[in-house]
This record gives sequence, C-alpha cells and structure tokens, in this order.
Amino acid sequence: MNNIVYPAKLDTLYRAIDHRQSQHDLPLIGISANFENGNSCIEHSYVISILQADAIPVLLPVHNDIETLRKTIETLDGLMLTGGGDINPLYGNEEPLPPLGSIDAARDQFDFTLVKLAADRQIPIFGICRGHQIINMAFGGTNYQDIYSQHEQQLLKHSQSISREFGSHTVNVVKNTVLHSVLGTDSLIVNSYHHQAVKDVAPGFRVSATSPDGIVEAMEGMPGHRVFSVQWHPEKMAVRPDEQMMKLFHYFVDEAALFKKAKEIHRNSLIVDSHCDTPMKFTEGFNFGERHEDVKVDLPKMQEGREDAVFMVAYLHQDARDDESLQAATQKAVDIFYQISEQVKLNESQVGIAYNVDDLIYLKNAGKKAIFLAIENGYAIGKDLNNLSMFKDMGITYITLCHNGSNDICDSAKGEPEHDGLSPFGREVVKEMNRLGIIIDISHTSAKTVQDVLELSTAPIIASHSSARALCDHPRNLTDDQIRAIAAKGGVVQVCLYNWFLSKQPNPTILDAVAHINHIVRLVGIDHVGIGTDFDGDDTEKLTGCRAANEVINLTVELLQQAIFSLFCPVIRLHRRGCRSQNELRTFHFGPSLCCFSCMITRDRLTFVGLFVFLIDNNNAKI
Repeated sequence: MNNIVYPAKLDTLYRAIDHRQSQHDLPLIGISANFENGNSCIEHSYVISILQADAIPVLLPVHNDIETLRKTIETLDGLMLTGGGDINPLYGNEEPLPPLGSIDAARDQFDFTLVKLAADRQIPIFGICRGHQIINMAFGGTNYQDIYSQHEQQLLKHSQSISREFGSHTVNVVKNTVLHSVLGTDSLIVNSYHHQAVKDVAPGFRVSATSPDGIVEAMEGMPGHRVFSVQWHPEKMAVRPDEQMMKLFHYFVDEAALFKKAKEIHRNSLIVDSHCDTPMKFTEGFNFGERHEDVKVDLPKMQEGREDAVFMVAYLHQDARDDESLQAATQKAVDIFYQISEQVKLNESQVGIAYNVDDLIYLKNAGKKAIFLAIENGYAIGKDLNNLSMFKDMGITYITLCHNGSNDICDSAKGEPEHDGLSPFGREVVKEMNRLGIIIDISHTSAKTVQDVLELSTAPIIASHSSARALCDHPRNLTDDQIRAIAAKGGVVQVCLYNWFLSKQPNPTILDAVAHINHIVRLVGIDHVGIGTDFDGDDTEKLTGCRAANEVINLTVELLQQAIFSLFCPVIRLHRRGCRSQNELRTFHFGPSLCCFSCMITRDRLTFVGLFVFLIDNNNAKI
C-alpha cells in the first residue's frame, strides 16, 4: 500500500503528496456500506484490505435511486458486499421467526439491487458474511434465519468471544474449487460471528468450504461467473496481517483487473456477433429495446455485455420446394427484414441498421448498437437468381446456403445427399453471390458442398456458426482439413456457442467454447477464427458462463486469463477521413479477444481482425 506520512504542517503535507508518483491504473472496487443510525459506514478493515491488494476502494452509500446505482455500477471493476445485520426473510418467501434480529429494509433493497446490476454486467463480486448470504438469496438459494434453532446438527459456536482478528474454528476447503487453488490448503482457521447462514445453495453455485458441523462457509459461481463469497470475515484477519486471508483479496482484485482490461478492449474495438436468430422472437407486441428473460439478445443485454453489433438472420425452415412454397419462403425473408426494421424504428435512439462500414462507425460513435442483415438458408432464394439482387439491395451481408435439409442449391450436413455437393443451380448462386459481393456462409452444409464452394468461389467464405469437429464430433462442425482450407482461401470460422456443437459431455461451459477457439487459433492463426453465438436459435440450450449477449464479455475475460492477449497485442493507428479523435475510434487496441471484432478501417470497407475477417464495400465482398 502506497501510504504517506501525514505531517502536522500543511505545506509539508502538500509537498509529500506532490512528490509521490501516480500509481498505475488500478481497478475500482465498490464496497457496499452498512447503514447504522441513519449513517452509511463501513469497517475500515475492508478499505485497508482492498488497498493492500492494489485496488481503489470506493464506498457505496446506502440509497435506492436505481438510475444512480446503475450509473455507479458501470464505473466499477469489482463489487464487494460487506457484513451487517440480518436479512429480511420475506425476500426468501419466508415468514420471520422469533430469533430473527434487527433488519433494515433499505439496506436489503440496496444490496439486492447491487447484486442484480453487477451480475447482469458480469462484474466480479466478493461477498463477506451477510454479503455471502445476500448473494445466495439473490441467485435463488435459501438461508437459515437462525442456525441454532433451524439446523438439525449440533453446531459449533459461530459467534466468537475473542477478538475478530483471530480465528475460532476451522473450515474444510473443497478440492478442485477456485477457493482451494487460491488458498492452496485443505483446511483453514477462520473467525466467526453470525447466526444466519446459507441453507440451500443457489443454482449455478457450488460449495467451496464448510465448517465441521456442515455450515456452508464459502461458495463460488460456475465457470465464467466470477462470483464468490465466504461466511467469515477475512478483512479483520487480513489486516493483522494474515497472508492466507490476503490471498482472497488479491484474487478478487486480480479478477477485477481482468474485467477492467476486458472493458477497455471492448471500448476500443468493435464487438460483433456474426449470427443470432433473435428475429424469431419478434412477435406482436415485442420490443427489442426492453429486457426479456426468454430472449438472449436484446438491447439491454447488448449494452451490459458491451456488444456493438449483431448479425440478425432471417431464418427459414426447410420446407417443400414447389413454386408456391419457394415464393412463400422468399416473401417470409422479406417480412422478417421488415420486422427487424420496425424494431429499429421503435428504438431508433439506441440502434440502427448498418449497411456499410460508415454506418457501423457512425452508430458506434453515436453510442448506438448496430444490426447487420443476413439470411440463414438459401431456400429464400428459391430458383430465381434475381432474388439475390433484391436481397443485396436490402442490405443483406451474407447468406447461409442451406439449413437442416438439402435445398435446390446444395446438400446439407443433415439428411441424405441429393446433389453430391452443389447443384448446377447452386454453382450459379455462388458465382452470382461473388459478383454481387454477398458473403457465402457454409455453416450447415455437407462436406462435399464445402469442398465445391471452396473450389468455385473467387472470394473468401465463412462459417458463421460452426465449431471444431476435432473437439466435438458433430456433422455441423468442421474438420481440421476444412478449417485449413477455409483459412487458406482467406475465410473465417466462427465458433458456435450452441451446447451440442461444443461437447458431447453434458452441461458444457464457456471453457469448452474457449477450447474450440484455441484449437482453431493453433490450427490456422488468429485471423481465421470468430464467434457466431447462434443465440435464440434454441430456447433450451444455455452455455454456462455465456448464456446471452450480456455474458459475451466473459469470453474476453477467459481469453485474457489464458494469456492469449499476451501473445498478440499490437496497437494500430487508423487514419480515416471522418475520424477526428480517439472517442471517434481513431485508435484501436488490437488483440485476439476472440469475442471482439477488432477492426482496421479504410474507406468503404471493414476488416474484422481477430474474430470475423471480411471486407464489405458497396460492390464486393472479399478479405
């Protein structure tokens, strides 16, 4: 901690301050205040522990102005929830029992609000004592109002008489947990002064430490969710000092520093998802500008995940191929694009459609999100090449040649082959897409179709949402040879976050997605890998750690943690007419955050470097 000696004379004090060199850019940690006798206050040991861990502590006074709390949370890199009085059991749908102590409704609402806002934005959270219990209840767990009257086992004394700087009982640390890796021990002596405790652990969390009598003493979120908590008070022991307890604060601050770096990368890059199916949710009365629990991509989640743009696809189920059905498919695609435009009109202060690079840059600088248009399933083309010109005029960027089933263009990865790859009409489609500058997407296509497109196309191709078959043997995924061939032609493979394409094991996590990214990077290099989430393509599949647009930043954090960025992090200065300052994206910090579209801008074109690489201009699509 960079302390100064405080002299009695003011001029001496000022000189001491002036002669101190400024510290490096430290993470900002919000510390929730207690509320006593109408005063917001905290134990000084919380502040000292954060300072000693090389972070900046900020006291968060108790209030319930939601908009102010939202703006405050946006500035933080970490949130620490402190100890305090009992929690109102009504928040857990329970009636109060006689042993319940004093509660403070304002503090309860304040703490639960902080957790909600921080969790939505993936901000690391560290809960202590009451904070431990708040986190559990906030995420759907239950708490004991009073362990001594409600717990079935004979309990230890959990309210010690000795000084809180010293431990009073042991806890058993669960192996193969984050807590175990941080502390490097199977057991620990902790202090204890509480009578409420975690009962049923919240979904998505695991127990990382227990006391000998079975009380949950620590828990942590699953991969990708940087939330952990302890029942004891490490801050009181850390200032003694206690090196073991300081490890908790160093770990927390390190997580906050990673998140801070991820935010910087997202701020200085263009963050784009190359494939989502959200227009399927655009039913009557739907508003893309509002938060929806059953939708993975909406404007609030894009804002929270610091995502700049999405490629929204007009998805078409493969159906009959008679003239009437084909015409209906074409019209349906047009109708979907109309629905997208209506959602944009409804939220024009927050989002716009990007038809070219100038639109994307303008929207980024204006603080708005961007939507690119694409088609999933060339079924929409029917048998009429003129439809391609119509779609081009509408601003369509890419077309996925087929979906789950062969069409008049090509064979799908699903079902029996019909054309042995591209059909004769499909070959004409590829040539016309090349001519018009529409990018060819081979996700969902058969292996022979991929081969035919690679041989025929004069422009690079993409796989907008496909993963590596070497890690998950699924016909929708690409072999190493296919990935190499796509990269050799200048194309890009976007890793899909759909559970079934990441692992054959149940319940894959964000770590599985990162494994696919790393595999492709090692295979063909950073310029040929991207992310196409496939969000809202299936309501039942949720990837732990990256379940929706607000969690996309977790990919950046995981990649930072795995030190990919340390290998590639050039700084490229852009010179482009219309960019006059840094806040207008004159300078980008490039890095292989595989969830970021790091961009090199020249007139009338856009290069996505590191995630999804292609150029868009008014007449051509090429790398």
